[in-house]
Amino acid sequence: MVRFPRLAAVVPVLTALVLVGCASEDGGVQSQKLATIKGRGTVVCGVDGKLTGFSFVAPDGSYSGLDVDVCKAVAAALFGDPAKVDYRDLNSSERFAALASGEVDLLSRNTTLTLSRDASGGNGLSFAPTTFYDGQGVMVPAASGIKGLKDLAGKPICVESGTTTELNLADRMREINAAYTPLKFQTADQTYSAYLQGRCVAVTSDRSQLAAKRTGFPTPAAHTLLPEVLSKEPLTPATVNADPGWADAVRWTIYALMQAEELGITQANVAAKVVEAKANPNLADLRRFLGVEGDFGNQLGLPPDFVVKAITAVGNYGEVFERNVGNGSKLKLERGLNRQWKEGGLIYSPPFR
Repeated sequence: MVRFPRLAAVVPVLTALVLVGCASEDGGVQSQKLATIKGRGTVVCGVDGKLTGFSFVAPDGSYSGLDVDVCKAVAAALFGDPAKVDYRDLNSSERFAALASGEVDLLSRNTTLTLSRDASGGNGLSFAPTTFYDGQGVMVPAASGIKGLKDLAGKPICVESGTTTELNLADRMREINAAYTPLKFQTADQTYSAYLQGRCVAVTSDRSQLAAKRTGFPTPAAHTLLPEVLSKEPLTPATVNADPGWADAVRWTIYALMQAEELGITQANVAAKVVEAKANPNLADLRRFLGVEGDFGNQLGLPPDFVVKAITAVGNYGEVFERNVGNGSKLKLERGLNRQWKEGGLIYSPPFR
């Protein structure tokens, strides 16, 4: 076999340049993925589809939830229309393969950011800003008498395989020297069905997922979450790390929703804020943020007013949270770590400058 070492060295470099992006007509930088999505006219977004508050399909086929609003915001930023999303329901075992193969452009599906998932030698994902800071919990029947993890020693616990919860559970039970029987299932439906059938005395997952699933139980009040938090679970949208241009577009669209809350810009007043910014040339930061001046959009391969379009579509981060999982929802979750940084939470946008 004849080898061509020089050519072999050049081809990966050229391939990488194509993947990263090409110069756009207006002088900005567009990724190949972004160009493909623009040509298609829709963003293909991988979601759970069965998780109340995060991504749920109504009987009429419409999608709603915090994760869904991320998809809508990205579509609005890109196309000016939050409806230009094709949703793909993915279980935990399918999600990374669907993203890697290009079946979906964006994964917005209760996925924990971890080193192995982020690393090039692992799943090779590019994570956006965390949209929900969570922790793993355990749910048991209220009548079971189980008050903590130690009470689960020697008992079967239902867990979805292919998730961080499987390893976290094993680690914590090992720490407290409590043997148990993990009953592993491929999908969340199978996991919770087994729990309700009494095949296990407890089920473990993100606390938000447990709370969401409980709302669909025949008698939600008959089930309670144990007080222990087993892990940190920063639930974060993701793209492939081979295309940083597309990852940047997603990342800064989400940051825009967070920054909008900090600035007091809402779905209801964003149009008035644009008028205010246009009328006052001294409001430099606001004018740049809303695309009245500057070239933030161009730098991302997005329209100049991508921030305005995203906020118009779904509101700021606080509105997205409250509507889907907060006090305005069935879940009624406290914001906790998902408060703005000025209020003691972890929601923090880097500067738009």
